[in-house]
Amino acid sequence: MSRVQATQLFRSCSSSFSSRHLARSSFNAANRRLAGARLYSAESTKGAEQKKTEEKEEKDEVTVTPEHELLQKLKKKEEEAQDLVSRLRYLQADFLNLQRNSAREKEQTRDFAITKFAGDLLETVDVLAIALKSVPQPMLKPASSESPSSSSQSSAPSEKPAEAYLTELHTGVEMTHRLLLQTLFKYHVKPFDPTGEKFDPNRHEALYQAPVPGKEPGTVLECQKIGYTIKDRILRAAQVGVVQDTS
Repeated sequence: MSRVQATQLFRSCSSSFSSRHLARSSFNAANRRLAGARLYSAESTKGAEQKKTEEKEEKDEVTVTPEHELLQKLKKKEEEAQDLVSRLRYLQADFLNLQRNSAREKEQTRDFAITKFAGDLLETVDVLAIALKSVPQPMLKPASSESPSSSSQSSAPSEKPAEAYLTELHTGVEMTHRLLLQTLFKYHVKPFDPTGEKFDPNRHEALYQAPVPGKEPGTVLECQKIGYTIKDRILRAAQVGVVQDTS
């Protein structure tokens, strides 16, 4: 082997050895960096866990403090007190509503307690009104008036003329009728005559319809039986005739 060939072989071996040495150095450096990163990560995780543990211990220490327990109990009692106050206010409002409703029902019961009795009594008032209308006005004479034939005879009550008795009877019936109306009025029972008013099915009962020239259709033509109210309620509807629409 010549000297030149030996020199080239030596250089190639030296180059290969240097390359392997550099590669091994790079691998070792990478391993050291990876180990350092793992160590730093482990230390960071350990530090975070230690911090959480310390915070938990501090929190536990705060929780078990007597002052903190008293504050928690006081806060809970305040919430219970607020809940009880709210319930009490609701109960008070319900009680006031119940009182008002009871007072209103009591007043209505008192005002309309005689509704049925007053309705039955109206029939008697109607009969008295019919009796008063059945006597013509010319037949009614003063009770002191006497016929010429009776003036020459004795003034005994049995010898008065028939017109005088009729007048006295009519006066008595009229007084009875007026007294009944006054008694009903005392208990808020009032009559109403809707003649000439607009027909209202809530207050009037139509008995017939008739076309009448010059009258507005739908108005009350005549009232055959007057109506009555008790307070703001209809005790009896008025029985009327209504003007018919001819169009």
